[in-house]
Amino acid sequence: MTFEKNLFGKLPTGEEVYAYTFKNEKGASATILTYGGIINKLCVHNRDGKLCDVICGFDDLEGYHVNAGAYFGALIGRYGNRIGGGSFTLNGKEYTLAKNNNGVATLHGGLVGFDKKIWVAVPFVEADKAGLELTHVSPDGDEGFPGELTVKVTYTFDENSALTIRYEATTDADTVVNLTNHAYFNLCGYGFGTNETHYMMIDSDYITEVDGTLLPTGNKYAVEGTPFDFRTPKKIGDGINDTSDPQIKLGGGFDHNYILKSDGSIKKVAEVYAEETGIVMSVCTNQPGVQFYAGNFMKDKYPFKGGAKQMHRGAFCLETQHAPDCPNHSEFESTVLKPGEKYDYTTVYAFSVK
Repeated sequence: MTFEKNLFGKLPTGEEVYAYTFKNEKGASATILTYGGIINKLCVHNRDGKLCDVICGFDDLEGYHVNAGAYFGALIGRYGNRIGGGSFTLNGKEYTLAKNNNGVATLHGGLVGFDKKIWVAVPFVEADKAGLELTHVSPDGDEGFPGELTVKVTYTFDENSALTIRYEATTDADTVVNLTNHAYFNLCGYGFGTNETHYMMIDSDYITEVDGTLLPTGNKYAVEGTPFDFRTPKKIGDGINDTSDPQIKLGGGFDHNYILKSDGSIKKVAEVYAEETGIVMSVCTNQPGVQFYAGNFMKDKYPFKGGAKQMHRGAFCLETQHAPDCPNHSEFESTVLKPGEKYDYTTVYAFSVK
């Protein structure tokens, strides 16, 4: 395993952003930015043995700034997904957050979330793996959230071309935490086109039902007999435009949290296959949910790496997480973190070919 560190660019403040690239003996590689902990590249082999970059990203910081609302490849926090009304009550006290999602909810941590921070980076190289340990301290009151939160996210890339992300956090006061990564994947290569030919499997019987603002109603929505049933692999495009299903109509396609059969262990919860390249991506996690977003809001706003055109549904996201708006739904699994406790979740994106 080897790694390289290169200057990626500078923010308007003059702060430098670095790109760390980790390469295994087979030539596969992962590139992580210190800005937002962004996964900038992920190059794995297709069935012909050729490298294929399966991550949508940009050649410069401007691309990430222009597309800031899409969170391409970024670490998300303090709270991934939505918090309804931009507020929540904890220990009898109400906390007010920015309503940065159409004025009705807080999205992905607020106005300046973890995706816009420069993280402290420490690389490591071992015999069969290498990676980057990123740390960030979010002060008490940051974006309205209580408690000083100390976060460590460790990216590990190994000789089998698996990318592992471990999220750890501690706090000095009761708070809520929901960390994830917003990588956009296309297993035919980031510039290929639509994701709708990919075969998707998600091991889940229910999604979190949403309303017209994409906030949870509190109900489970059974996938059986609906376009959301991916328990047996099928193409993403099958049913994505079936607006006879109310949840498809509300989401403009797939943009929902799947409730996983979580038992606390790291296990496979989803698998995606691109027939065109033979690349298979397995997703393993100990998180209780995964947001499947099919790129419904992607548009030709700024070209991807190498000038590739960004297009509607040109990628998909599988964001492992707790359910959206947990702080306002006691029926959901709690996202409260207390002093002396440790937030500790792991997600693995593993690659193979067939």
